[in-house]
Amino acid sequence: MKSAHDLVTEAKARIHEIDLDSAEASIREADVLLDVREADEFHAGHIPGAVNIPRGLLEFKLSNTPELSARDLKIVLYCKTSGRAALAACALHDMGYLHVESIEGGFDAWSTARKTVFVPSLLSFD
Repeated sequence: MKSAHDLVTEAKARIHEIDLDSAEASIREADVLLDVREADEFHAGHIPGAVNIPRGLLEFKLSNTPELSARDLKIVLYCKTSGRAALAACALHDMGYLHVESIEGGFDAWSTARKTVFVPSLLSFD
């Protein structure tokens, strides 16, 4: 029986992961930057310009969002450490998307490298 780690390892062998040095250029060239973490993780901080579609909803959202249906879109994905993004990248490849990249190390590596992070502010009624 395969573990989650086994599945991620297999996925990473099939996908194109980009390192942090290449990530900013890839994001600029991308049609969409997808954060596949859960909503609470996204709202705690994310890469500027990212759209949040949690991993568990990804295939359904892409299938039902006409703006994201073109299979030649340039897509960059990330999650917390890169496991969910690797699985998501495999799913997108299986759906026929041609240009999918995943950020190696995910959001943790991005923020550790002190790259720009957007943290939404909560409304204050004071």
